[in-house]
Amino acid sequence: MASKTLSMTFFSLLVFSFAIIQMAIAGDPDILFDFIVPANVTIDEKFFTFTGMRALVRSGPPTNATAFTAWKASMAEFPALNGQSVSIDVLYFPAGSINPPHTRVRATGLLFLLRGTLQVGLIYTTNKLNSQTLQAGDMFVFPKGLVHYQYNPDAQVPALSIATFGSSNPGSVSIPNTLFNTSIDDNILAKSFKTDVATIQALKASLAPKP
Repeated sequence: MASKTLSMTFFSLLVFSFAIIQMAIAGDPDILFDFIVPANVTIDEKFFTFTGMRALVRSGPPTNATAFTAWKASMAEFPALNGQSVSIDVLYFPAGSINPPHTRVRATGLLFLLRGTLQVGLIYTTNKLNSQTLQAGDMFVFPKGLVHYQYNPDAQVPALSIATFGSSNPGSVSIPNTLFNTSIDDNILAKSFKTDVATIQALKASLAPKP
């Protein structure tokens, strides 16, 4: 009997250890080739080159911008990244602008602040907020799946940063848009936030796409 119990314990530990290993190596799966070739695409040096940031580098961010703007180089914009487990965003924060709370569902993000000041926030699964003010040259890591945001508190100076991700398709889920700009019933949202339907409808109206 003791031997059987010991065997079951060992088997349980083995399964548990395997689960931990699987979680530790979770991410984009390794590909079986040097790179993934899209259909009807000629593979040459142009395939491995992305030029979508040239205008940004040459001219800089738009000086009249008032809202947060992101320039992306993920699998959608740069097909050669497919299967390579990397992507990059350039993030521009005009004075007082915010990248609202969101999650990256498939990748950890590493943010490098090039210019200005950014207040970043990271919320653990225990609902604890970790907030930090970054200066130019600082980096901050956002673990995969955790809610986070970035805010430029400076009323005069814009901020510019680069964010890199451990996936060619990191995915972003905006918390405000997911909650208030989809078809979730107003009564459900009102009960969830312990408020009234009129307040929920006002929030939805403020987040609705502008014509």
